[in-house]
Amino acid sequence: MSKLHFTTRHANADTVERKWYVVDGTNLTVGRISSRIAHVLRGKNKPYFTPHVDCGDYVIVVNADKMVFTGNKMEEKGYQTVSGYPGGQKTAIAKDVMKRHPERIVEHAVRGMLPKNRLGRRMFRKLFVYAGAEHPHGAQKPEAFTF
Repeated sequence: MSKLHFTTRHANADTVERKWYVVDGTNLTVGRISSRIAHVLRGKNKPYFTPHVDCGDYVIVVNADKMVFTGNKMEEKGYQTVSGYPGGQKTAIAKDVMKRHPERIVEHAVRGMLPKNRLGRRMFRKLFVYAGAEHPHGAQKPEAFTF
């Protein structure tokens, strides 16, 4: 009987191939698309995923102001910020955050799904969110993200 030998391929900084993807957020649910984005930023969509290496791709999100929540989250979900000073805790409803800074909703959701260490912070830097339909990353030739 012959033995089959398989070698496990581990990624490192030299072997990672990065792509650019663009996601149109029109009528997409925030939580569902954020989990897909975090998956790609982490690199779990690649066959050579290695947990301790940043092997993810770049993701551009456009039309973040047209994303939706399910249920009553738009009126009930709160986002909390703390300034560090006494009494500096503020809470804003999702509807108000969507009016002022719609890109923060997607960024907050994706950041919570990435690792909480320096590797996760490096992965988060590959996310670019824009409220409108335009983005300045045309030179990178991003391809449409299919689900």
